Amino acid sequence: MNISGTVGSLLQHKGTSVWSTEPTATVYQAIEFMAEKGVGALTVVKDGHLVGMISERDYTRKVVLKGKASRATPVSEIMSENLVVAAPGDGVVASMEVMTERRVRHLPVMEDGKLIGLVSMGDLVKWIMSEQKAAIDQLTKYVMGES
Repeated sequence: MNISGTVGSLLQHKGTSVWSTEPTATVYQAIEFMAEKGVGALTVVKDGHLVGMISERDYTRKVVLKGKASRATPVSEIMSENLVVAAPGDGVVASMEVMTERRVRHLPVMEDGKLIGLVSMGDLVKWIMSEQKAAIDQLTKYVMGES
């Protein structure tokens, strides 16, 4: 089955809202914001530029397990900086493969040096499942003689 679609088309469907924090915010503030928004990661933006990501995984591994205080630790100290990013024209399946290989769950989407969206592994799986369902529905109609 041929699964198509680009990250850009996924963003058109999902929306381009991205929740962010600043590198100077405390980890506690970032985690509190994630909980408020119901997300597992935030982009870290400084002066309008993407400089990193912070996730619940960063918090557990770099704060909790190291005995740091989340109210005193700045986001800049634990954020991931060498980010894997996508472009709107990147394929959904190819992006999923990159995320799997690089072991990341969130992929910032960049266009002309600007952050235009964020996709999660869950977003990609949902897109692929939707594409597969549409293909199955189309094949079922064909087999049943419906147009």
